[in-house]
This record gives sequence, structure tokens and C-alpha cells, in this order.
Amino acid sequence: QQESFSDSLLEYPQYTRPPVFLEQPVPEILLSGHHKKIEQWRHEQSLIRTINRRPDLLKNAKLSKKDWTFIKKNKKESLQ
Repeated sequence: QQESFSDSLLEYPQYTRPPVFLEQPVPEILLSGHHKKIEQWRHEQSLIRTINRRPDLLKNAKLSKKDWTFIKKNKKESLQ
């Protein structure tokens, strides 16, 4: 499932057409049509959003080693 809290993570940001809205561009990856990369981007955005807004949810999340590496890297970057 791809619902908010389905994996104890917040949902990724939602975008729609046009490719620029209120002077904010839609991320290129979403316009690429590459479904696997889009799915990966969405998962990473869910991780980032959860880290920044509800880090308490991570203790119940089913995360891979790759996810934890991504979290550690992005947590360090957000602290700088």
C-alpha cells in the first residue's frame, strides 16, 4: 500500500501537472517516466519527511539496511 503511515512513514510529496506550479518546478525524476526510479524517489522522500517531521515513527517502521544508511546520511546533512 502507498498510504500515509502504511509502513510507519509519512507520505511522499504529491505533484501534478504542469511541470512548474507557483514558480516551483516538479522534480525531474517525476517527469522522466522511469517508474522504478520514481518509486525509489518517493520512498526516499517519505523517509526524509518522516525524519524531519515525525522521527518517533521510525522505531516501528520496517526499514532495510539501505534505508537506515539513507536516513543516517540525510540526518547528518540536515544538521549541517
